[in-house]
Amino acid sequence: MLTQLLACTDANIKKAANCIRNGGLVAFPTETVYGLGANGLDKTAVASIFSAKQRPADNPLILHVSSISQAEELCDFTANAKTLAKLYWPGPLTMLLNKKPIVPDITTAKLSTVAVRMPRHPVALKLIEYSACPIAAPSANRSGKPSPTTAKHVLDDLNGRVNYILDGGSSEVGLESTVIDMTLDVPCIYRPGAVTPEEISMVLGECEVSAGVMRDIPQNAHAPSPGMRHRHYAPKAPMCLIKGKPEAIASYIRDNFQSGDCILAMEENLCLYEGLPIESMGKNAQEAAHRLFYLLRQMDERNVKRIFTETLPENGLGLAVMNRLARAASFHIVSL
Repeated sequence: MLTQLLACTDANIKKAANCIRNGGLVAFPTETVYGLGANGLDKTAVASIFSAKQRPADNPLILHVSSISQAEELCDFTANAKTLAKLYWPGPLTMLLNKKPIVPDITTAKLSTVAVRMPRHPVALKLIEYSACPIAAPSANRSGKPSPTTAKHVLDDLNGRVNYILDGGSSEVGLESTVIDMTLDVPCIYRPGAVTPEEISMVLGECEVSAGVMRDIPQNAHAPSPGMRHRHYAPKAPMCLIKGKPEAIASYIRDNFQSGDCILAMEENLCLYEGLPIESMGKNAQEAAHRLFYLLRQMDERNVKRIFTETLPENGLGLAVMNRLARAASFHIVSL
């Protein structure tokens, strides 16, 4: 298959939409990360997503829509879901709701729920609208690798495996959407993202965070959401996360550092690692979220041997960053 990189002109978006209508694959920008899209109601097209990504079949996909009315055609859209949609759609929030028969089992990995989201990116919204169907779209990377935040990342992973890549520049948020189960009495977050548990609690009155967010789920256990069980976001090099006070973390890393290793640290702590190869994750959780996958791919390009990483507080957007870091490190976390 010849993969074509397209500028995001209206004509090219229509060309990509026509490809999706005909069962093809299109990678496209969203505000979170780049998605690998196909007609979410076409079983054969959805199967091609799993094949292109080498994605396990028990890992459900998210259906991207361009309106609340389109989402209502796919699932039982509850009153609480409408409340959140009015506040956070379009945006980085995915809701799990009971699916309707129109949604194929392959899209939901045979679950009774379907994940739906309306992205906050003009190209993504136009693509969905022009395609005239919900677009199933996981991140546009090989399964297990760091998610793509540029068209180049997509090309590196999927060249020859997709028809088109719409180049919309760098992703705004840099982490995948929040995933929340709206079918429970108390809504529960399965994957943290830019819409935080604190924000949702303020709107709905209460919100839980699944224990699976910061621990691995056994292979034989039920995984109701994308990103909960299989190895995700991982660079080639093994990672180690270190929790503790900045000075103690720096001391631990210096004691264990070897040639070829690299360090990821917050901007304010860079001075603690003078003379060692280091990359800044930014000044705060928002910058860390935006930079994380870019930095992990940089580690691959530089053939780093090991990665030592500082940790962030597990609240707000920091919880989302820590979720991705923990999975990238296969939960190798040292607490000092």
